Amino acid sequence: MFSSERLKGIDVFVCVAESGSFKAAAERMSLTSSAISKSVARLESRLGVRLFERTTRRVSLTDAGRAFLRTCTGVLADLEEAEWSLHAENTEPRGRVRIDLPGAFGRSQVLPIVLRCLQDFPQLVPHLSFSDGFIDPVQEGVDIVIRLGGADIWPATWGHRHLGSEWHIFCASPAYLARHGTPLIDLDLEYHQCIAYGWPDGNVSPWNFAGHRGETLTKQVSPTLVVGDGEGLVIAVLAGYGIAQLPSWLVQRQLDEGTLVEVLPQWATDGMAINLAWQKNRGTLPKVAALLDVLTASLARTAAGRGQRL
Repeated sequence: MFSSERLKGIDVFVCVAESGSFKAAAERMSLTSSAISKSVARLESRLGVRLFERTTRRVSLTDAGRAFLRTCTGVLADLEEAEWSLHAENTEPRGRVRIDLPGAFGRSQVLPIVLRCLQDFPQLVPHLSFSDGFIDPVQEGVDIVIRLGGADIWPATWGHRHLGSEWHIFCASPAYLARHGTPLIDLDLEYHQCIAYGWPDGNVSPWNFAGHRGETLTKQVSPTLVVGDGEGLVIAVLAGYGIAQLPSWLVQRQLDEGTLVEVLPQWATDGMAINLAWQKNRGTLPKVAALLDVLTASLARTAAGRGQRL
């Protein structure tokens, strides 16, 4: 079999996997559903495996299909990179870019930046995914990753930039403070209801306090409520169940509206580092380079100002 034969049907297969149905893929590729179905069937016959589980309305990837999709997206990305290298004079950012973001931070802080970027580069097609755990960007076909913390996890084949840090504050609802009073020093927290973040393994995250000499002091609190999700913590604090330590980006709207109040501002401190990483061999592509520049400038600028501190 000629090597070129192995490329036949890959673009159709990837389109069906992304679209979720033969009909949707046919519309995207301006083909008939019958042509799409036959192309996938020929590919499955050639490979000797079933790539999709079919129903009357949708198709879903088999385990073999998911593994093959990871390989195919990497192959198509390499072909795209080779094409860009042959047309280096074309510097207009265009085409698909995969970006993986932390859930709440990505939706509230990064998504608006990407949307504004589309106004300047309308030919870009960002594909955003949201996950808080570590992923294998190469296997997942991801071009750009943003993570909170984890500065040392990136291999040598990846570029990396530290963009700044979150700004962690203590806050509570006005109703809670009216019932229990406002703490004035850190020791007052012993007499308050504290809402802490809990990890899946059962551990409770300690609270950090700014020291008098600029150092960060870590203390374990005795929580009355533990929540394993940042947005869940906000809901609990808004409901008046106690005081929590939260990144300012997560509660800025509530602070502006007055539904939450910052307490103990003298003890606020830096939180987790904000890290931007990308595949080095794709960082020179105009579409990736443009997003890297915009994300770096926007997030670093936001982190630099105390009033809008992350």
